[in-house]
Formats: sequence, C-alpha cells, structure tokens
Amino acid sequence: MKKRSIPIGRPSVLRYTNAHGILKLLREGGTCSRADLVRASGLSAPTVTNVVKDLLSADLVEPLGEGPSSGGRPPDMLRSKAERGCLLAVEITARNISFLLTDLNGSELDRMEVSLAKKKTTPEAICSLIGEELKGLLRRQMKSRDRLLALGVGVPAITNVDEGNVLLISTLDGWSSVPLRAMLSKIAGCPVIVENDTNLAAQGEHFRGSAQGVKDFVFINIGTNVGAGIFLDGRIHHGAEWSAGEIAYLRLPSISRRQLTIHEFGELESVLTSRGILKSWSAARSKSSRGAGKTELDALDVLNLAQEGDGSAVKIVRHHSEIVADIIVNLSLILNPGLIVLGGEIGSHPVLIDFVQKQLEGGEFAVTKIASSLPEQRAVLWGCISLALEALPSVLLPQPAL
Repeated sequence: MKKRSIPIGRPSVLRYTNAHGILKLLREGGTCSRADLVRASGLSAPTVTNVVKDLLSADLVEPLGEGPSSGGRPPDMLRSKAERGCLLAVEITARNISFLLTDLNGSELDRMEVSLAKKKTTPEAICSLIGEELKGLLRRQMKSRDRLLALGVGVPAITNVDEGNVLLISTLDGWSSVPLRAMLSKIAGCPVIVENDTNLAAQGEHFRGSAQGVKDFVFINIGTNVGAGIFLDGRIHHGAEWSAGEIAYLRLPSISRRQLTIHEFGELESVLTSRGILKSWSAARSKSSRGAGKTELDALDVLNLAQEGDGSAVKIVRHHSEIVADIIVNLSLILNPGLIVLGGEIGSHPVLIDFVQKQLEGGEFAVTKIASSLPEQRAVLWGCISLALEALPSVLLPQPAL
C-alpha cells in the first residue's frame, strides 16, 4: 500500500478528513488491516481505530475476519464496501447530457448519453430529463433510489458552488441565476454537487488522468469554448467570485473591448475555438484556390491537414499555438504550476500540442511541463465522481455535536 499523508486540521474537520483519507486508502489498497492503515496514513493507531469504527457504523467498510499472521496475533482484515451505494455524475452541454454511474470505489457501473436535439432545454426540462434517466440507470443496475448517495453535475457556466446556483448558460433556454442544486435535490433525494465543467475536468485529470499526483496544475480546455480549471495545493481554486479560470475573457492587444460582460463571448472564444479555426480556414481559402473542394471541413479536419503538412492549415495552427503558448507563459508566471494539461478537441490535438511545445522551447523562467488530456477519458464526469467520493464521509457519518 502506498503511503499517503493525511492532512491535519481543526477538530470539527478532522473526523471527515481522516475518514475520507482512510476510505481512499482502502479503495486503492483493497483488503488490508488496521496496522496497514496506520502505516500508510501516518495517523495514530487509536485515531485509525476510531475512524474505522465510524466507517463500520456507516456500513462503508466490511470486516473480513482474521488475516494471515506473521508471527503475532492475526490481524483483522477490512475492505471498502463498494456495493453499499452508488454515485452519479452528470455533464450538461449545449448538445447533450452525459451520465456516469459508479460504485463507492469509483468503478464504472453504467454510462449513457442523451441528445438534446429537438428537446426543451429550460432548467425545469433538463432537471426532469435527468430525473427520468436517473430512474432508468438505477433500474438497470437493480438499485433502489436510497442507494444513490450523491449526485455531481457539471455545467458550462460560472457556478456558485456553496449555494449550487448556475449564473448563466447562454446556449440553453432560461438558464440565468438557476438554483440547480435545490432543483435536483428534490428529484434525486440525495446530496447534489454543482460545479463548473472545466473545474471538474481538472478534478478528473487529478483523479485518474494526466495530473495524478500533481498538486499544482492548470487544465486548459479548448474546443467549442475556452476555459481553465486551476488546481492549487491539491484543490480546485474558485476565486472570490467563482470566476477563476475564465480565460476566454483575457485581454487581447488592440481588439479587446473596454468593458467585460458575461453575456458576450470573450475574445479568446472567437479566436481559439473551433469557430475561430474555421473562420481562419475560410479566410485562407478565399485567398487561395488550394483546397477549394474541401468545403465540408470541421476544425479537426483543419488540424489533421496541418499534421499532414498542408501549408494553409499549418499557418493557421501555428498562429493559434502562439496564442496558446502566450496564455501558458502568463499562467506560469502568475501561478508557477508544475503542469499544464491541454484538453478539448482542439487543445488535446497532437499537432497543436507539438506546435505549442516548440513555441515554449528555450524558456528559462517559470518553465512548466505540458501534457495532453487523456482521450475519451470524460474528465468532467470523473471529476464529479471524485468530488462525490470526497463528500461521502460528511454525507454518511453523523454530524459532531456542537
């Protein structure tokens, strides 16, 4: 079992912090003894005994009897009781809603996706749809509603995580100041976590992606939108008004508006996204007869052409990579992260990453590593599951007396 330091905090926080740490060790280590947990956590034997007692009372761990002895008294073995319940992750986008159901070890049980084409997309309609699909997922897995212990939801918007309110989703109908957590809590009957999707992608990369074990990193998503999830000291950094990482609104020389408004796209979204690449490609085609027959290209096609050496596509991607490299340098100078993870259909493309790395070669100050988000990882969904796993002790253990 890998040794892990479990943080120490105020007495009111210690119980849940320690329980979360012990559960994580049990998930990763499988069957083990209390002595194993003491060695791996760095906690005292009495503390581990008390934590295990709490977890046993919450039915989160299961005693397995005596294990093999190395000469003394046989140790009492334990395991994480993954079948005790399940967790649901939901990702809402302009086009579809994705679902991921796992057990309490974070192992996948079911996954599905529902298109929003020709469907109502008001908050009420989306919540109703989530409720219907939730029923179907639990039915397929033969689990009762009370087995769903937490629901995590990712949305493409600035989100007040404390209150569970979504500020604005301009691509869906009526999504302005939506109390999404309150709405879904009534439907799901369990605690609900609402978070910005890019922040969740960063959490997912830390949980089981390219940033595992990295405490300070930035996830940059470039696709139909642009955004960053900032991870500092092992946790998502939200900022004073929940807008940390909204890099789409970064100022660009000579073209930025004097005032920023959340109801309009930021300049980076008009330049770096799929729309920006196609706009550049159309402009290049209008100046050259080359590629005149390639009228049905999407942004990925342009990136693939650049990878094949097409001159016009190479020029476009090189220009975009210069902007991305500038963003990375600026973030590195301000935050000095150990890693930048590039994700999204544009950001994770090998040709863009290759060009960005070449742009950064030779830098001697605030140098950071660049990695690609793992393909088909669905980092937003796994970020939801990661946060739900962290929340389990506070959900299932009794509240301490005041």
